Amino acid sequence: MTIDLDWDALEIAVERNSPDTDSYLDLTTGRVLTITTGDPEAAINRQAVSENIRNFLRVEPASSREQYRWMEKFVGSVVDEALRERLIISIDGKGAFRRFKDVLLAYPAERERWFSYRADLLHWHIQNWLESHEIQPTNEPPWGQVAAPQELPSVGRPVVHGTEAPGEALRRQARDLIETIAAIELPTAIAFLEFLKQRSSEAIGLKDEAAATGNGHGDDEPA
Repeated sequence: MTIDLDWDALEIAVERNSPDTDSYLDLTTGRVLTITTGDPEAAINRQAVSENIRNFLRVEPASSREQYRWMEKFVGSVVDEALRERLIISIDGKGAFRRFKDVLLAYPAERERWFSYRADLLHWHIQNWLESHEIQPTNEPPWGQVAAPQELPSVGRPVVHGTEAPGEALRRQARDLIETIAAIELPTAIAFLEFLKQRSSEAIGLKDEAAATGNGHGDDEPA
């Protein structure tokens, strides 16, 4: 089937993934009808769709799981090790999408790279969806011809969740707390961390000295 598409509305519908919203492509006009629960016209629009069901095709948005995988791939391609670690932390758990965007706000170049990469994936998703329903647009999309997005080169450690080494969860919690401390309090926090670092180094030195003289346990022996 050939149709003149409202590309901008279709892009928004595919990007939007909300349990309270459904979007339908009108196969006769190429426009997109979006129905949101709670909208005064929601009932009327749903009735219009049900009475002309052959003329409407539900738009399938990119799932949250799929969009999450996009973030994971992007994070693995970040060269800046410190930023990559912050992003790995940000996408772990509920609220991942918001935290991920918040971290990138301070890195405009990487933020722009993310938006470009995400747009390519979104447009590729739209093209595959149209092809799967044998829809041939009579007008070109504003973003031009779409090719399969290239795989991003992974330069960092893989993003792994739920398999942390002992102590890693505590380190993650410490990093999260640092992010919430007011800037005026950071010197105090850093001074305390330096104190703990020094004390830890001294404790390790004493343990090694004791092991060398036979007065302590080796690393592989139970305490």
